[in-house]
Amino acid sequence: MHDHVNYNEDMSSSKEDNKKLMRLATYIAVGVAGSLVSIKLVAWITTDSISLLSTMIDSLLDVAASTVNLFAIRHALQPADEEHRFGHGKAEALAGLAQSAFISGSAMFLVIEAFDRIFHPRTIDSFMMGYTVMAISIVATLGLVIFQRYVAKKTGSLAIAADSTHYKMDILVNISVILSLFLVSRFNWGIVDPLFAIGIAVYILHGAYEIGIEAYHVLMDRELPDEDRLKIRDIAVSHKDVLDIHDLRTRSSGSDVFIQLHLEMDPNITLVRAHDIAEEVMHMIEKEFPHAEVLTHQDPHGADEQVAFEN
Repeated sequence: MHDHVNYNEDMSSSKEDNKKLMRLATYIAVGVAGSLVSIKLVAWITTDSISLLSTMIDSLLDVAASTVNLFAIRHALQPADEEHRFGHGKAEALAGLAQSAFISGSAMFLVIEAFDRIFHPRTIDSFMMGYTVMAISIVATLGLVIFQRYVAKKTGSLAIAADSTHYKMDILVNISVILSLFLVSRFNWGIVDPLFAIGIAVYILHGAYEIGIEAYHVLMDRELPDEDRLKIRDIAVSHKDVLDIHDLRTRSSGSDVFIQLHLEMDPNITLVRAHDIAEEVMHMIEKEFPHAEVLTHQDPHGADEQVAFEN
């Protein structure tokens, strides 16, 4: 019993640490994006580059998306209550959809601006300012992405992972802007600037689609990946008193995972023993899936029971 209490205490401590990490990640993201908007605005005004405008707009949308993330994660981390028995984790998926919409909108705006610049060319000035701002942006964004990937991996947060995805795209966008400025300054290829902006817009749209489809799957209660389901099954049947399992159901909600399964046992064991076995299997699964809430049901092996799905 003493070990069981320590395990629960460790789990509680781990969850609190994860919550702090997730909140910190959202604050840092908003701060970095806001700072980049300011310096990119100065650079765009100075250079009049459509590529720089594109990355400034992208950073402006980053501020909006990360702010949505901040409030969504604060809501998602609230504990379950009487009206929301499974918690508020899906607020993260809703934030992911909002980010997808934000990013798509910025991409479409870039396409419109780029085509206008193709038909109405303008001279680009102050290339060194553009290079400096893009270099600063790359370093700041790279640091943010590294931290976000660490937080997403540790906490399993969909919203943080989505934020990291589009900031990772920002790094490639910033690199492409540097290349665009170089080609214009070196070879006077003015057409390159809007063409790069269009390429950036297409890339942003692709990232928006990936973020949106993942959020959609979470909202629709998609099962965990096959390898995770197989792992859960292997853990359960590894218990010497579990003869088989059926009706395994899984889903995720934010950083939380919900696992339900029926355990098949010897029909002749006592109810108390069946309960103990189910508890032991539950803890075995929770050790491998720390953020999971596991619900087990005990069945006598060989009973004629209609199952929802074949496993």
